[in-house]
Amino acid sequence: MHSNSTHLQLLVNMTLTSWAAQNKYLNNLLATFSDEQFAKEVAPGKNTGTYLVGHLIAVSDAMLPLLGFGNKHYPELENIFIKNPDKSGLEKPGMSELKEQLKAVNAALDKHFNSLNVEEWFEPHTAVSTEDFAKEPHRNKLNVVISRTNHMANHIGQLLLLK
Repeated sequence: MHSNSTHLQLLVNMTLTSWAAQNKYLNNLLATFSDEQFAKEVAPGKNTGTYLVGHLIAVSDAMLPLLGFGNKHYPELENIFIKNPDKSGLEKPGMSELKEQLKAVNAALDKHFNSLNVEEWFEPHTAVSTEDFAKEPHRNKLNVVISRTNHMANHIGQLLLLK
């Protein structure tokens, strides 16, 4: 029979494997599109591919401080891709720059992910108070990765509409 710590390690491993698989799929998908395809809306009146990619980078970048890993690498992306809609008129970085930013953010996250032990994954993220965490222990670092993996999968589905 497996110990509780073995099950927790398995849960962490499954979560990080899923995160890595979604990122690999995203990067492979992005390599198949032209800049013209990224400029298209995924559906009439909906977000462009460029906006969705920038949004994913901004959300992943925000994981760094949320998980206690330091500051965002690209704080300017939050205003463009999270706080404002696609058609805001704000200038967006080009796709080559966004792809480089995606690689940099994911490399930073991977480095930090690999530095945490099992127990640290079940500690609170930085946006939850000690009192709230005592009542809601699911508001932990691992759950952030789970929710962001699902978020990424959702937007990958939208990006597939550009094909």
